[in-house]
Amino acid sequence: MSDITVRRADPAEYDAVGALTVAVYRDLRGGHPGEYDAQLQDVAARAAQGEVYIAVDSDGHLLGSVTFAPHGSEYAEQSAPDEAVFRMLAVAPGARGRGAGRALVETCVDRARSLGLRRLRLSTQLSMRAAHRLYETMGFTRTPDDDWSPRPGIDLITYALDL
Repeated sequence: MSDITVRRADPAEYDAVGALTVAVYRDLRGGHPGEYDAQLQDVAARAAQGEVYIAVDSDGHLLGSVTFAPHGSEYAEQSAPDEAVFRMLAVAPGARGRGAGRALVETCVDRARSLGLRRLRLSTQLSMRAAHRLYETMGFTRTPDDDWSPRPGIDLITYALDL
């Protein structure tokens, strides 16, 4: 993981970050476009409501991204005042297994701790099993009482990490 750097995304990188995020989520949907694509692509809106972090390798290639959203952000559904949420974690297919996803989540954990928050939350689709394994190995626990549906046909399960 030493060849991976996580940092805030620069506005000049927003288009590439959005394109990567859309591609990863479309891949999860079997290549089909979805209603969520516009929100995934709009990195400027995410950065205005939270913090967008990217993982890059030593050559500067984009490996993945994540959005950290404090309570009060439109991206921080299911959060309390002393909590934050991370969303839209996306890792390029060729970068999987290299530690980029873990590094991005660790950045969110560190950021939440630096803000003195009590808990970090996330919502995920049931089909994202590799991500679930990552969260569980990092100490996140399932919070089934908080599972929710942002719209009919989209069911999300939740995890939380007490800080």
